[in-house]
Amino acid sequence: MNNSELLFDAVVVGGGVTGKTAALALAQAGLRIALLTGAVEKPRLASAPFDTRVYALSGSTQRLLERLRVWQALDRAQLSPVYDMRVYGDAHAELHFSAFQAALSELAWIVEASLLEGALDTALSFQLEVNILNARAQALAVSHDAAMLELEDGRPLRARLVVGADGAHSWVRARSAIPCTWREYGQTALIAQFQTEQPHRETAYQRFCNGEVIALLPLPGNAVSLVWSAHTQHAQALRALDAQSFAATLEQVSGRRLGTLQCLSPVHDFPLMLGKAHRLIAPRVALIGDAAHVIHPLAGQGLNLGLRDVAALAEAIAARESFRDPGDPVVLRRYERSRRADIQLLMAATEGLYRLFSWPGALPRSIRNTGFKLVDAMPPLKRWLASYSAHSPI
Repeated sequence: MNNSELLFDAVVVGGGVTGKTAALALAQAGLRIALLTGAVEKPRLASAPFDTRVYALSGSTQRLLERLRVWQALDRAQLSPVYDMRVYGDAHAELHFSAFQAALSELAWIVEASLLEGALDTALSFQLEVNILNARAQALAVSHDAAMLELEDGRPLRARLVVGADGAHSWVRARSAIPCTWREYGQTALIAQFQTEQPHRETAYQRFCNGEVIALLPLPGNAVSLVWSAHTQHAQALRALDAQSFAATLEQVSGRRLGTLQCLSPVHDFPLMLGKAHRLIAPRVALIGDAAHVIHPLAGQGLNLGLRDVAALAEAIAARESFRDPGDPVVLRRYERSRRADIQLLMAATEGLYRLFSWPGALPRSIRNTGFKLVDAMPPLKRWLASYSAHSPI
């Protein structure tokens, strides 16, 4: 790289889905981008039928990926639409959300992480304005007109803007001295894939039970992806079970709605926490995705929220005045203001649901059951909830 190539419009730090999408969106907005991917992720094992990690993509995410010409590259045979969602609470309380009743084509799409990242990689390979560097930064310095990154091998990168897409433990956020508030849930998410005896009929199932959340998301064929948000001590006991015993336990807690289950993958786990950066911006820096906010997976909206950050940042930069560069403080403040309401609303809603269903006792149980019945008896409210979840505005 010669001296004339050292200055970029933006450097995106983070090679996950959010970082790759940001690099693509900013490049298509006319910027010259460096994407720091860090360590290369291990590919999915050929013997595994599905990725352990799957995403539930909302309508807003689908529209963004369509604009970036990524959605069209995904093989629909490897995606699973969600047409119905059934949510179970205490006792016999139940909510049913229907794409048909909400006048939606689907409530969400379930996609494996490797498929989405592969489509993003293909799209990035056609973007001559994106320089992909499998490298990590070790220093960040900011001046009034640019940010300077030093890579671990000593190479310098100069950019008008640094985008932190490097996850919950963001290096960019720490180096920019942006405070972040954290709270541990005392829960661990268990994820795995299962073959089902009964067809899932493109239905997602979610059960709240004793403060835990069990979600079964449809995959192509008779298969589902499990996300079980369990109290950490319980999660450790579940992890100690063999595959057959774990599947039998899941059958029981899910009410055998899909019949006998057969484990298709190892069980993986990760701790759950709530996190929120106090600011989304710093001089010459913008945070997106988990670097900016981490929420409980009970609503399945973490990635969608992060990709709405991407869309808002790209929009703010594309709409800037000709005399402003991508890292101009006015442009960054516009981005931060545009995201405030959406982030606060989703974080409050997710936290409220978690607290409601983790509140022990007969009175809270009665309140939850009454709430379920009231919502289920109000079709207009159910349609609004389904439509908001599926097509949250970017």
